[in-house]
Amino acid sequence: MEQLRIAFVTGVTPDKWARVWRERNPRIRLELLPIEQADQRAVLDEGLADMVLARLPVDLDSPTPLHCVRLYDELPVVVAGREHFVAAVDEQDVVEPDDLADEQLVLPHPSGWTPGVPQLDFPAMTEKDAIEVAASGTGVVIVPMSVARLHHRKDVVHRVVDLPPTTVALLWLRDADSPVHQDFVGVVRGRKPSSSR
Repeated sequence: MEQLRIAFVTGVTPDKWARVWRERNPRIRLELLPIEQADQRAVLDEGLADMVLARLPVDLDSPTPLHCVRLYDELPVVVAGREHFVAAVDEQDVVEPDDLADEQLVLPHPSGWTPGVPQLDFPAMTEKDAIEVAASGTGVVIVPMSVARLHHRKDVVHRVVDLPPTTVALLWLRDADSPVHQDFVGVVRGRKPSSSR
């Protein structure tokens, strides 16, 4: 029996696609592997996964070329402690980056945006740990909304922030492309079993 190993980063929920895959391909076992965002390229390069539901940016050319199918964009949110001024912003309103100019950013933002004040040298940490630090009032963290919801705590709030969205994409090695890979692309793209590529 064949197997397909799909790694996925925090906040991505592959359950719906996994259910469709298992209905269409009962003989090919699907294994789902949760990973940290920092490992999304490495699991492909090291052969630990066949495909990755990743958060861009990712180096698509080195050390080996990757296929990349963009799936959807995620809204960025700022996560802060309940006593922070962000908590006073209405849930339907958007926080401007300028409003965060005096904040400490616990995790670097993928866009390269940073507040205007000198930043503390925070150690590397997971998104979950960064949200815990934000809960303590030491700083704020900007993450995709799905991550903020996954690691929700009673002592933090999150609000949409006007920064570029992040893109979730399906990645796999170009050299490893196969009909099985293309079948999974069809599942995530919502193609019917009978439709052609």
